[in-house]
Amino acid sequence: MNQKDKEDAIKAGKISAEVKKYARTIIKKGVLLVEIANKIEDKIIELGGEIAFPCNLSMDHIAAHYTPTYNDTTLASGLLKIDIGVHINGWTADTAFSLDLEGTEENKKLVETAEEAVKTGMRTIINGVKLRNIGKEIQNTIEKNKLNPIINLTGHSIEQYDLHAGIIIPNVDDGQEEKLKPGLYAIEPFATSGSGRVYDGSESGIYQLINEKNVRSPIAREVLEYIIEKYSTLPFCSRWLVKQFGTKALFGLKQLQTNGNIHSYAQLVETSKNKVAQFENTVLVEKDKITITSLEQSDFSKPFEN
Repeated sequence: MNQKDKEDAIKAGKISAEVKKYARTIIKKGVLLVEIANKIEDKIIELGGEIAFPCNLSMDHIAAHYTPTYNDTTLASGLLKIDIGVHINGWTADTAFSLDLEGTEENKKLVETAEEAVKTGMRTIINGVKLRNIGKEIQNTIEKNKLNPIINLTGHSIEQYDLHAGIIIPNVDDGQEEKLKPGLYAIEPFATSGSGRVYDGSESGIYQLINEKNVRSPIAREVLEYIIEKYSTLPFCSRWLVKQFGTKALFGLKQLQTNGNIHSYAQLVETSKNKVAQFENTVLVEKDKITITSLEQSDFSKPFEN
């Protein structure tokens, strides 16, 4: 990353922090999820950012990848995870938090544990640290509270226009001897009272372009051209395309999926159907310091020295 790239990443993070503050003011039990998602995404644009991926609003045992459809009637309740992505010129701040909308002790413990775990990860991450050591500290933080980390969900490296760029930041000690290098990373622990694994559930309505090859259907071709121009390699959702084209976009998406143009993401469901809490922050790692770009407060914003 050159200096301009770093500035873009930091700007995206500052916007994401403002969006998180805003989200906390509009999310209440009983509010339509689609209303929450639309307001959060509109706020990103209003503050000068671009939407890096559809706002994820995953409740209870759905760990991730739930975004409401254009006509979704689901109301916010339970333990809600809010996952937000902001980019500037393709450099993304990927950040998430959880809210207990029921006021239960179970939800409170899960939320507090996941938040403590992400703070542990932020304290641990530094240039040259072994990846397994980051995971070990996150794992210890969650397990000391008699909960389980989700072992098949991880943090990840971020490159320009590439949210999951190949390097994983584990949430357990997975034995990796690889050391962290300068770059942009997401720290993303999940805490659950369940088994600590997720499986692919129903389709999420979130997609990603994987092939620009021609498709016969005129509607699908029109949608494909829009996807290439508007989203490129970043994830998008059916809700956005219905807003642009009307419900005919749904037919176009099915054609593109059949033709192998797009990948459909599945909702990620905790295997024992127990509740899950998530927190996430994006960290810019440099040779002699780190910057937590998406932080809402200044507790951890000081550079970390080697």
